[in-house]
Amino acid sequence: MIDHAKMMQHVESHPYPLLFATVSGAHLYGFPSPDSDFDLRGVHMLPLETVVGLDEGDQTVEKEGIYDGLEIDLVTHDAEKFFRLLLKRNGYVLEQIFSPLVVYSTPEHEELKSIAKNCITRHHAHHYLGFAATQWRLFAKESPPRVKPLLYVYRVLLTGINLMRTGEVEANLITLNEAAKLSYIDELVDRKRCGPEKEPFEAADLEFHTREYERLTAELEAAYEVSKLPEMPSARGELNDLLVRLRLRRSGSC
Repeated sequence: MIDHAKMMQHVESHPYPLLFATVSGAHLYGFPSPDSDFDLRGVHMLPLETVVGLDEGDQTVEKEGIYDGLEIDLVTHDAEKFFRLLLKRNGYVLEQIFSPLVVYSTPEHEELKSIAKNCITRHHAHHYLGFAATQWRLFAKESPPRVKPLLYVYRVLLTGINLMRTGEVEANLITLNEAAKLSYIDELVDRKRCGPEKEPFEAADLEFHTREYERLTAELEAAYEVSKLPEMPSARGELNDLLVRLRLRRSGSC
């Protein structure tokens, strides 16, 4: 459960108006630890006088705060920067837009959700393959290996496979595993949630997870090859129109 009131305290102290703020990180992925902080992500709007001048303004704003023991980390990008990221094969921004854990929203956030569906391409598979490879290297080099990067490996591979097959953005590992039916996921999630996160893996476990990583990587690569998703995003015009309207509205011109 998210404490909406405490989250909103942090959101309302942001220096710029927000388009939306949603929960990302372990809470979105379905495996928060008892002491996990809350990762909020979103989009802010810089003043028109900032974006038309020589000063580029705060393209990214990072804010941390603690409210009655609840640690919150909020990172937002200006709408232009965020929209440009959407037009690339960036799975992070898609997950932020479609996160069901909404702290703050606007009608334009709902419009952005509709537009973002036309930003999804088969090449988002490369984002998830790259992220999984990075997390696997992190898992493999640690001594002893921790369960957190391993869960990230499985989360991103299953997210990528699901995206290639359905065109739907789903970042929650528990939900993804309802279809994947990987018997070991529940045990790993319990290990992360309940405390024995740093308990060492046995050699046989490491061999097993190595095989699973290789198998699911191959499965994502195969899903990419046969995916019916488009090659390129088709939403540039819609994103440009939304950005112009947002800028003009901030200036009082419409």
